[in-house]
Amino acid sequence: MSFIVADCPRCGANQITFDVTAQAFYKIEFGWRYVFEIFCICRACRRPTIFVVGLKKNFTDDNGLVSSKYPLNDFFTVDGFISAANLTKEKPPEHLPKEINAAFTEGASCLAVQCNNASATMFRLCVDLATRPLLPNTQDCTEPQPNNKTRRDLGLRLTWLFDNGKLPSNLRELAKCIREDANDGAHVGNLTKEDAEDSLDFTRALLERLFTEPKRLKLAEARRVARRSKPRRVARRSGTKSR
Repeated sequence: MSFIVADCPRCGANQITFDVTAQAFYKIEFGWRYVFEIFCICRACRRPTIFVVGLKKNFTDDNGLVSSKYPLNDFFTVDGFISAANLTKEKPPEHLPKEINAAFTEGASCLAVQCNNASATMFRLCVDLATRPLLPNTQDCTEPQPNNKTRRDLGLRLTWLFDNGKLPSNLRELAKCIREDANDGAHVGNLTKEDAEDSLDFTRALLERLFTEPKRLKLAEARRVARRSKPRRVARRSGTKSR
């Protein structure tokens, strides 16, 4: 039986030895880095943990991870462990900016473990980051300008964006959860699961409108142009002799 040394998420022991009893291949990263999930037993508390480990240098033991004669730390890094946060089924919409994608993922993870206030607050952050760029430049005299308080306050900003046609009007009703419930999550801390799920629904709908759908259309147009740019072959008529 092989072993690996890591911090135990169950009892808190630091750099304790775990016996590795089972393995499952997970994925390949960067075309070479094999990632596994391994079932381990802590020698301190005797409780199990499933660690995610990734290859850091060549591992050639034919017996596999479970039966390796060498410490797995020599060949693998511990990337993390499987927890309740991994139960989330909510994936971010496609084509999001990096910081919005990270905030959405954190909000979905919080929702999965029933941290409703934290979840709604992170979805509120997504909306905040996504809507700031929709405000007109302060130097632009051709457009109506919100005041400074409206620019700072997300609830007031959303109302202004809807009133001035910067956001689709059919999302206005859903936006109430961000203006009201998510603000309570940040300051009062009394949100239910249903409140957090309302914030999720509006956030997903908004992000898909602002980022996912425009990018999909852009990619479809690029494919159309690529298809039309290919040289066409002229088919010969049957029975025509070449000279």
